Amino acid sequence: MNLQVVDGVATGAERADRLPRAIPASPPGLSGMTALVFAIACGLSVANVYFAHPLLDAITHDFAIAPASVGIVVTVTQIGYALGLFFIVPLGDLFDRRKLIAGQAVLSAVALGAVGIAPSAAMLLASLAIVGLLAVVVQVLVAYAADLAVPSERGRAVGTVTSGVILGILLARFVAGVVADFAGWRWVYLVSAALTLVMAVVLYLILPRHEAARPHTSYPRLLGSVVLLFVQEPLLRVRAVLAMLIFATFNVLWAPLVLPLSAAPFSLSHTEIGLFGLAGVAGALGARWTGGLVDRGRGHLVTGLSLLLMTAAWLPIAFMGLSLWLLVAGIVMLDLAIQAVHVTNQSLIFSRRPDARSRLVGGYMIFYSLGSALGSIASTMTYGAFGWSGVCLLGVGIGLFALAFWALTLRVGR
Repeated sequence: MNLQVVDGVATGAERADRLPRAIPASPPGLSGMTALVFAIACGLSVANVYFAHPLLDAITHDFAIAPASVGIVVTVTQIGYALGLFFIVPLGDLFDRRKLIAGQAVLSAVALGAVGIAPSAAMLLASLAIVGLLAVVVQVLVAYAADLAVPSERGRAVGTVTSGVILGILLARFVAGVVADFAGWRWVYLVSAALTLVMAVVLYLILPRHEAARPHTSYPRLLGSVVLLFVQEPLLRVRAVLAMLIFATFNVLWAPLVLPLSAAPFSLSHTEIGLFGLAGVAGALGARWTGGLVDRGRGHLVTGLSLLLMTAAWLPIAFMGLSLWLLVAGIVMLDLAIQAVHVTNQSLIFSRRPDARSRLVGGYMIFYSLGSALGSIASTMTYGAFGWSGVCLLGVGIGLFALAFWALTLRVGR
C-alpha cells in the first residue's frame, strides 16, 4: 500500500480522513521489569478511582449526603474519567508519552491531596472529578505496553499490565477499608497522593527516552479522529458496547455492596468489607491467560464463555444472606469473567490499527467509564427502591443483554 503524507494529510490508497501514520519502529519487546512497573503504576492509578466504594458511608456521613444520592460520589469520578479518556488519552499518539505519563501522575497527586483536605461536598466532588480525569494515565500505559511488545506476545503483555489494573481495583477496597478504620477516610487519599508522586518520579526515570516519530496534526483533528475510528472500525464499536455492559455489571455489584454489608445483620467494618475485594484477585490471575488465548485466535470463544459466567455469578450473590461464602464465590466468578472480556477486547482492537492505539483505547474506555457511571447510579437507586434482590435482578438483566448482543455480532471481526 502506497502512502504519501502532505502537510499532515494522508493520500493515495489510504483514506484521507485518517491521521498520517508515523513509520513504526521495530518493537523492542516489553521486559519483565518494565511490565511489572507498568502494572504497579496502573494499579495505583486505577485504585484512586475506586477508593470511594468502601468509604461511601463514611463520606456521606461527613458531608450529609442523602443515602439515595450516595452514587454521585462514584459517578462524578467516572464522569471525570470519561472526559480524560477523550481529551487526554489520544495525546499518547501525538506527544512524548514519557512526559505525558509523568505529568499526569504529578497532577493526580495534587488532586488526591485536595480530596483529602476537602472542607465541603462541592470541593470533594470537584476534586474527585479531577482525580478521575487524570487517572486515565492507566490507558496511556496500556497502549504503550502494546506498542513495546512484539506482535506474537501482545495479548499476553496487555494481560500482564491489565493484571495490575485489576489488582488495583480490588485491593483499593481492602486498603481503603483498613486505612479508614485506623486513621479515617481522608488519609486514604493523602497516602495515595504521596505514593503517586513517588511513582511519577519512577516512571520518568525508567520509561524509554526515545520513541518513533509522531504524526504532525492539530489537537482538534486528533480528537476528531477518535470519532472517525468508530466509523471506520466495526470491531471497535462492538467491543466498546461490550465494555459498557460488563463494567456496568461490575459497578452494579460493587457500588452498593457496602450498604447491606455495613447494616444489620452483617454490620461489618470497613476492613472486613474491603476483604471481599481480595476474592476478586482470581480475575487478575485470569487476565494473563486470557491474553494468551487471544494470541491463539480464541478471543470470540473466551468472550462468550465469560459473559455466560458473568450472568451466572448473580445466582450465588443473590443468596449471600444465607452465607457470605456464596458472595465470595459470586465475586470470584464475576470478576474473572469481566476481566477476561476486558483483556480480550483490548487485545483485539489493538491489532486493528497499530498507529492509533492510544486513540483506540481512549475511545473504547469511554464506554467503560459510561458503563461504570450508569451501573453505579442505577444500582444504588435500585437498592434504595427494591433492596438487594432488585440489584441482583438488574445484574442478571445486563448479563443476558450482553450475551444476546455478543451472539448477534459474532461475525464482526472474524
